[in-house]
Amino acid sequence: MTSPDPRPPDVTVVVIVYNDAKRIATAVQSVLDQSLRSHEVIVVDDHSTDETPAVMEKIVAKHPDLVRFIRLPKNSGHCGAPRNAGVAQARGRFIMFLDSDDTLDRHACRNMVAEAERTEADLVIGRCVRVDVATGRETSWMPWLVHQKVVYSSIHEQPDLLYDVLSTNKLYRKDFLKRENLVFLEDRLYEDNLFSASAYLAAKKIAVIPQRIYNWMIETKAANLSITRRAADLRNITDRIAVTKQIDELLHAHDADELRLQKDIRFIENDLRVHLARLSQLPEENQQALVETARPYVQTLQEEAFRRAKPLPAMAAYLVRQGDHRGVAAVHDYLVNRGIKARLTTDLVIDGGRVYWTDRHLDDALGRDVLDVTEMGFQDRPISKLRLGSEIREVRLSGEKVVLTGVFTNPLGRIGAEGKPKARLIFENRRNKQRSFATGVKLAVGEHRVTWTASFDSAALLRPVGLVDPVWSVKLALHTGGEVANLALFADPEVMDQLKLPTRPRLSRLTADVFEAYQADGLNIAFRLAAEGSAAKAGASVITAVRDTHLGDRAWGLVAELQRTTRQKKNQRATKLSWYENVFTKMPIKKGSVVFESHMGKQYSDSPRAIYEEMKRAGIKFDPIWVHADPNPTGFPKDVKLVHRQSYAYLRALGTAEFWIDNQGFPHDLRKRAGTTYIQTWHGSAFKRMGFDQAAVKQQTEKQQERLQTAIDRFDYFLVRSEHDVRTLAKGLRIGAELLRVGYPRNDALVNNDNQAELAQLRKQLGLTDGRKVVLYAPTFRPEEVNRKSGLELPFDLGDFVHRFGEEVVLLIRPHYLVSFALPPAYEHSVRNVQHVHDVTPLMQIADALITDYSSLMFDYSLLDRPMIFHVPDYDDYVNTSRGAYFDLATTAPGPITQTSDELLAAVADLDGNLTAYAAKRREFVAEYGEFDTGQAAKAVVDHFFRTGNRRG
Repeated sequence: MTSPDPRPPDVTVVVIVYNDAKRIATAVQSVLDQSLRSHEVIVVDDHSTDETPAVMEKIVAKHPDLVRFIRLPKNSGHCGAPRNAGVAQARGRFIMFLDSDDTLDRHACRNMVAEAERTEADLVIGRCVRVDVATGRETSWMPWLVHQKVVYSSIHEQPDLLYDVLSTNKLYRKDFLKRENLVFLEDRLYEDNLFSASAYLAAKKIAVIPQRIYNWMIETKAANLSITRRAADLRNITDRIAVTKQIDELLHAHDADELRLQKDIRFIENDLRVHLARLSQLPEENQQALVETARPYVQTLQEEAFRRAKPLPAMAAYLVRQGDHRGVAAVHDYLVNRGIKARLTTDLVIDGGRVYWTDRHLDDALGRDVLDVTEMGFQDRPISKLRLGSEIREVRLSGEKVVLTGVFTNPLGRIGAEGKPKARLIFENRRNKQRSFATGVKLAVGEHRVTWTASFDSAALLRPVGLVDPVWSVKLALHTGGEVANLALFADPEVMDQLKLPTRPRLSRLTADVFEAYQADGLNIAFRLAAEGSAAKAGASVITAVRDTHLGDRAWGLVAELQRTTRQKKNQRATKLSWYENVFTKMPIKKGSVVFESHMGKQYSDSPRAIYEEMKRAGIKFDPIWVHADPNPTGFPKDVKLVHRQSYAYLRALGTAEFWIDNQGFPHDLRKRAGTTYIQTWHGSAFKRMGFDQAAVKQQTEKQQERLQTAIDRFDYFLVRSEHDVRTLAKGLRIGAELLRVGYPRNDALVNNDNQAELAQLRKQLGLTDGRKVVLYAPTFRPEEVNRKSGLELPFDLGDFVHRFGEEVVLLIRPHYLVSFALPPAYEHSVRNVQHVHDVTPLMQIADALITDYSSLMFDYSLLDRPMIFHVPDYDDYVNTSRGAYFDLATTAPGPITQTSDELLAAVADLDGNLTAYAAKRREFVAEYGEFDTGQAAKAVVDHFFRTGNRRG
């Protein structure tokens, strides 16, 4: 009598493998370690030729009741056949899929099954996390789809799910797969795409959970690159298009043609982009072949998909549609994944007051829509933000004399003689950037291109130590108009082969005699020490012989592994915090050291600036350290030490400083030591609810609220400018620090008007010299603007404003520092984009009137007793739904409230009337909200803490 079959497991995890003996055990172990014990593993081997079968035999022998191994009789060349084979043998009520180079989170099966049973969903989706194996960096895959728990009765309720075509971060009911006859394609790549689309359309209920389920391990240099890593293969794009056509047919068969637009957008933003990445790295005939292969299908995509897709992928797709392979390559030079160096190689053009990616295809209406890059801000963003990049075109060697010639784009002719451009070629040691070699270059500035030439004695310039500093980066540092832009360098393979620069290492030429160029991970040029001459080759052979011994190989491997793990851990937050806590805060406090930070290092501005400048005027002896967030900081004082935010230098400065002074908050996870005094100036009085008075903060977990409170409790002193601040801001933030009722140092200039030289320079810089009135538009931010590529979207018609007032008024547009803005060139005569002016205070001073909304600038500008307009078209939503408010703006505002463009224009037309009609309200407003702003705030702070004999902490 045989015993009945045991109860089937809850989950069968199908693991597919091909020639992955080194990683398959880790993948299987991640299933065996599941907290849900009712599971089984089926490993399907697509006829591997390495040691995979032997590895699996050992695993099966160790776990015979949990692991089964199936070996296909021949290699299928795709993922579909092994997955189908695994499903056919599965005993579980639910099915999950895992690739041999990835892993499951320990609670993946438990969380997925629990949600499937709770909701009775056919399909459950969880969070997939991409893990860079080399760096440990983690990023969620399409996090907006899995940010909260939700159940959909149909894909029609959330068409964006079509973006997630992975089969591996999902759990399927086995009877659902059988009922709908859902199987993977076995003769094409990208079988996941069609399978996922079929499952979405067939599912009667789809559940989503935010928990981490799947670890997608990314190994850039893996020998066997995955399908997505080999996306430039012509066969791959052919299969992708064939599968996508089948999805189109599937949507039509399910009467779901309305989902086609979403699918087309995904194809533009993801599928096509993957295949065209790094296009310029291919020979031109291969570029043409890829574009021509994709073109017929791209021409079937709906025009609206191009208009609604993200700008750069949409441009690339449109140029494929037009058969413009050079244009496609130029877009993909700029549209790169993390870790790849971007470079601007196109010739931007202004046409009709708008900026376009190229002057080609502008006779086509769709082309004008898609190629319009005005909102990307190439016309007014700092040069350092444009990611120019430069190509080395020619290498000439004569003995040890080297002449390099390169070229880079001159975007819209912005690099001109008036900016006094100059540049240097800089070689930096990759392990210690303090060690560098630099030489000047000659620039020839043209309308569209800048050509540079560097001539130098290579062996005299390039003097590495040798052995200990084998790898060097190179950049072109461009200085123009007070900005610094570091350009990565690139070269074609033929030029790269010629880049062997003579060097004379300090340990003699027995260690190396040339700097040899190679393509770094970012696709840019880097250099390594190499041997070309007989002496260097002899020295290299001795080193190689030592390495080839058992002991040498082991030692070299250990050193390499130590270096790799050290690099990985060095930039991990936990490592930095450990250094901060265990090293920097244990060092002696440096008396007189003051760390200044404004708006998280984004600016040299606000009250920290005012205090710093008052200390300088007063002759205080101190060691100032200013924090910057930009890799190429500009606008900071030249006589101070600069530290990059979150760097080790930053952590050391904070750990050893006597004073912290900022206007927003140093990183929450940094503890302030007892001997450091923290002066928090804050950055504005409160109209909108702040801190623990915000609904969003009230909804946080207890742990999140404790973290915020701990960060606030670091403050020793907190500046306020009125009793209103005490009742609202200090109370909402639960301030326990001593309140300094001295006003805001940043506002001293508004009261004293003692910075006329600075104002004159600013007027000249902005071209405000023709006597027109100046109106400043300075709104606060909305959360949706912060992450939106287009940034600030004006709540009024700029064209109407310019048409009506352009000859009488210059409008300054100042977005919140968290939000970007791009000004169309058509309006340059009458509008200025002043987002890159560090400090808003002088902008207020030169403005004859202010247009704002809920920004705290209303409190500051009122000190000038000039007209204000409050343009608040979203008042009801912002005040009643989003942030809430501490008072009724409609009855309190010292200026008219407008909610439509017509109302705003009418208010601007009556600035003289505003000045008179609201005079009394402005005085009341200042008395209520600016009572401590007397023009002596900075002096009061300096006297309180830094005067000789009155130093306090």
